[in-house]
Amino acid sequence: MRILHTMLRVGDLPRSIGFYTGVLGMRLLRQHDYPEGRFTLAFVGHQPESEGAVIELTYNYGVPLYELGNGFGHIAIEVDDAHVACERVRALGGKVTREAGPMKHGSTVIAFVEDPDGYKIEFIQRKGAG
Repeated sequence: MRILHTMLRVGDLPRSIGFYTGVLGMRLLRQHDYPEGRFTLAFVGHQPESEGAVIELTYNYGVPLYELGNGFGHIAIEVDDAHVACERVRALGGKVTREAGPMKHGSTVIAFVEDPDGYKIEFIQRKGAG
């Protein structure tokens, strides 16, 4: 068994695809409209689906906003340098919600950013980097 993807419901699919591809450097791997079901699925990732887990962005026609609730935590992405990753997000118009620095009660360097729908993405700096 292996994890295939994490699904997020999004209110504006082009905006979300733009964030994950343009700001986080992922690729749009595939996208398919299901007009009979009134939804579109788009899969984004840093590698092909056959090589690792990806994110499924689900747009339900006519639903511009979702309540995030408090059960979902975040998506974690390994980066070479969390400070540089935050600067890139900021330069591309993204929102940094926690600057890069050591995690509380530890030494791992982390940071948090938000996608356009408010989902949290944690950057975890590769050990020995920076």
